[in-house]
Amino acid sequence: MTDTSATPLRSFLFTPANHPRRVEKVFEIGADAVILDLEDAVAISEKAAARQCVVDAFSARPKGGAKHYVRVNSVDTPYCEEDLKATVGPWLDGVVLPKVESRACLDRLENWLATAEAAQGLPVGQLDVMPIIETAAGVESAKAIAMADSRIRRLAFGGGDYTLDLNYEWHADESVLAYARARLSHASRLGDLEPPIDTVVLQIRDDARFLQSAEHGKQFGFGGKLCIHPSQVPLTHQVFSPSEAEIAHARAVVAAFEAAEAAGSASIQLDGYFIDYPIVYKSQRILALADKLSKDS
Repeated sequence: MTDTSATPLRSFLFTPANHPRRVEKVFEIGADAVILDLEDAVAISEKAAARQCVVDAFSARPKGGAKHYVRVNSVDTPYCEEDLKATVGPWLDGVVLPKVESRACLDRLENWLATAEAAQGLPVGQLDVMPIIETAAGVESAKAIAMADSRIRRLAFGGGDYTLDLNYEWHADESVLAYARARLSHASRLGDLEPPIDTVVLQIRDDARFLQSAEHGKQFGFGGKLCIHPSQVPLTHQVFSPSEAEIAHARAVVAAFEAAEAAGSASIQLDGYFIDYPIVYKSQRILALADKLSKDS
């Protein structure tokens, strides 16, 4: 369920759990959340040892800065349950689960996670779960996943595996991602979740492409971005934080409408723009987001 008091998480920065230099630096970037990866970025031969790296890295850093997440392996692998047993503890804020395709998949993870929490003396349900939707089956099941009786707060979208699954060609215009983005944003709203988190961009030296992709995600109601390179974090914050111009316009809209409403009118024009209640509510949402982000900065 949406926590209206929580500071929004815009940037989730991945780094391989078993690369000490990258792990050391990832906490210095300023991401809202750090994801230490046990899945795609870690070779099979290294997976067991990488679990202890997650514990060591997170337990050495007090909470209060970037949120601490671990991406475990998918539930249909022989690694997921052991990933949870080895990495769950008071040093963790949440678990990222890849390739979620059904509510049953989510339920399986939740059961394992509850057992791991209890074993560590944590309240069952304390840790967040962020499912990554990254296949055709997952996209079609997004509504059931979002509306499940679960602890999830937001969905994430994985464009790389999604386009691989469907043999799509992923170009800069990202037209092939529109259907999936729409499905995830609708599902998130129906499940009363926070806005979903948008896909990674693989071109780590192409800031223009990243910004374009982030803007596409924002247009579809996404609230942030999965990042795979430190340079992508400030770009994410740039797109998913209200600009000074947006804040000024929102304030003007709210002030003008409140004055008109006090005079008995529920629709006005401001600078040639028609304003009624939906526009005012959108402006109030922008101001609330800006306020939350300013308090956390």
